[in-house]
Amino acid sequence: MAELITVEDPDDPRLTDYTGLTDVELRRRREPAEGLFIAEGEKVIRRAGDAGYAMRSMLLSAKWVDVMRDVIEEVPAPVYVVDPALAEQVTGYHVHRGALASMRRKPLPTAADLLRTARRVAVMESVNDHTNIGAIFRSAAALGMDAVLLSPDCADPLYRRSVKVSMGAVFSVPYARLDSWPGGLDSVREAGFTLLALTPDEKAKALDDVAPHRMDRVALMLGAEGEGLSRQALVAADEWVRIPMSHGVDSLNVGAAAAVAFYAVATGRPET
Repeated sequence: MAELITVEDPDDPRLTDYTGLTDVELRRRREPAEGLFIAEGEKVIRRAGDAGYAMRSMLLSAKWVDVMRDVIEEVPAPVYVVDPALAEQVTGYHVHRGALASMRRKPLPTAADLLRTARRVAVMESVNDHTNIGAIFRSAAALGMDAVLLSPDCADPLYRRSVKVSMGAVFSVPYARLDSWPGGLDSVREAGFTLLALTPDEKAKALDDVAPHRMDRVALMLGAEGEGLSRQALVAADEWVRIPMSHGVDSLNVGAAAAVAFYAVATGRPET
């Protein structure tokens, strides 16, 4: 059973994992280097544990101790119980859900490992907004994507905001980083995937016309908000595809576009 420890000093070194959670640049550098990430909220903490991530420690306000009692009884990590005001001092924001956990990262699989068994893959280029990363992973999990591949400069799916927005779906969809870009796309094609680049360009074919749900293996390429896929990525694709728009709207937020496109490539969607 975890040890319950009341902490009253915001500078207590035992709370180091939780300091400055709103400092994005600091956390981007620190968390991967130290092999940790932060799970926020009861559901996300439970899903991280269910996915096999080991807990380093937990930070709770007093009213959450009983809610998390079963988790506390099963993990050997220390549980720091703090006043909400102290939690805000440490983390840099008001912890609305009253529960945080520092979890140990697991080694990432290689892209080759994932491609051996996957049939439906999302490939992200330069997606650096953590909210979009989380939304895309949540849609990928809900709509049956087998894996996600990230260009080297994509944001960290295990950053707190990404994990929170995904509601823990980042734990259920395996992902890997491609070693190079766009050169890494060659290995995706060599694994038998058709590379479909999602773009609003008028030269792109409508998704339903391409019928990706009938293809054996599909890699759907998504670009960053605003700029979309780079010219190099578009050139590397086998085909350009688009979501038909109405009312003069030229594009969707990348998170929304991903959800629509994931449904279009899903193998179990009904025929029309």
